[in-house]
Amino acid sequence: MNKKSSGPIELKKPIHRLSYRVIYGDTDTGGVVYYGNYLRIFEMGRTEFLRSMLKTSYRDLEHEGLILPVSEVYCRYKAPAHYDDLLELSTSLENFSKFSIRFHFLIHRFDNQRLLVRGYTVHAATNRSGRLIRLPKDFQTALAGICDR
Repeated sequence: MNKKSSGPIELKKPIHRLSYRVIYGDTDTGGVVYYGNYLRIFEMGRTEFLRSMLKTSYRDLEHEGLILPVSEVYCRYKAPAHYDDLLELSTSLENFSKFSIRFHFLIHRFDNQRLLVRGYTVHAATNRSGRLIRLPKDFQTALAGICDR
């Protein structure tokens, strides 16, 4: 087993926190959040992290020709979330290179702070054709500013 994946997911500062109430459509017939929906919640965290920390959006990046598809994902389920639970998603930038970005996530139940899910996503920098490209220098500088906080 890959030790990097099996170890704890730690968050680096700055950390973006987002509250999310589980909707009925997130759940399976047992009223438990369907496992794949946590990846959608991770996406909400990444989107709001970039908006909050970099004052930019995925839409802005895409208009500049930068596409950030997921190239790797890890998700460890610790306890279930249920319909109408209020969750707290914490997102941080773990690291980046010239060609990729890695985000870390923790999802807790808001009322008792029980850890439900931990994970990460890695995003490749590509153009609209799907060809690997370097992250733009100004974007790398902005990311470095976040990592130095």
